[in-house]
Amino acid sequence: MRFIKPDINIDFISKKKIAFFLSITCVAVSLLSLIFHGGPRLGIDFAGGTLVQIKFKSPVRIDDIKAGLNTVGLEKSSVQQFGQDIENEFLIRTEASYGSGESFTSDIQTALEASTQQDVEIRRVEMVGPQVGKDLREKALFAIFYALLFITIYISGRFELKWILSGVVAAALIGAVYIFDLFSVSIPFLIGAALIVTIVVFWFLELKYAMGAIVALIHDVIITVGIFSIFDKEFTLPIIAALLTIVGYSLNDTIIVFDRIRENLKKLHRKPLAFIVNRSINETLSRTILTSLTTLMVVVTLFILGGGIIHDFAFALIIGILVGTYSSVYVASPILLAWQNRGKKK
Repeated sequence: MRFIKPDINIDFISKKKIAFFLSITCVAVSLLSLIFHGGPRLGIDFAGGTLVQIKFKSPVRIDDIKAGLNTVGLEKSSVQQFGQDIENEFLIRTEASYGSGESFTSDIQTALEASTQQDVEIRRVEMVGPQVGKDLREKALFAIFYALLFITIYISGRFELKWILSGVVAAALIGAVYIFDLFSVSIPFLIGAALIVTIVVFWFLELKYAMGAIVALIHDVIITVGIFSIFDKEFTLPIIAALLTIVGYSLNDTIIVFDRIRENLKKLHRKPLAFIVNRSINETLSRTILTSLTTLMVVVTLFILGGGIIHDFAFALIIGILVGTYSSVYVASPILLAWQNRGKKK
């Protein structure tokens, strides 16, 4: 099935400088937002604390809810509307871990019914201890880091047949991260430094396909997390699942383009590399757009009809699909041209 003519020839490569500027700007804005907010707004899963979801039959004021919470010692709790306005549902968050026993829920229910003069339904109570939240946060960061690292091994082996070299580099990085972790080094700083070292090592070892892929994936993850920071959305375990899904989706797009570049390097070896990369992107454009549109339709449906529980998960996937499609064309592929310029300088 083709939406685009097979002989289309859009000059993507001529716009690479504009695309790089756009990517750098988006990454910079994302990082600045994360710095300004002190990192992403962590949910109960990672920060620890207690979350209570409540529902009323008719509209109530948030001030009345807070007044009821004050009577049971929850003065520092935050109250946020959940779902659509007509659903009259709210989320109560507090940093302390109070537990989810019957006495706790009954105390809240009694206090809220007294302050709002309405019946209230306690729909769910979630409690995560601070140590558990810290462990989950570290494991989530390691999951993303290891996923990116193992992907680069696969890319190097498949496209450059450098399985052993990339494997040794990855093993050395994993070992270094593990050793520094034993000395209680900050995990976000440690993994950030490891990813920067990975890119530098790949550059000097000329693992160009692996570097193109990992830069594109880091680009996608940073922008997605940055948009969550800009919109002040919570970062929870389902969002980690969404990020790993985005990594897999973006990688699939990148591999399709890389495969065509490798084929055309054999068939069109007399042509300039810029021509081959641009030709390869055009030849895979129909498949890329078709895959992105069909996936996007499903995710947008989840975003609109999935309800509050899955809303942020679907939002992350929407951002990831759009950014991942863009990066496979304008980030991963043009990086291959950097080696051509590097060779000319040598």
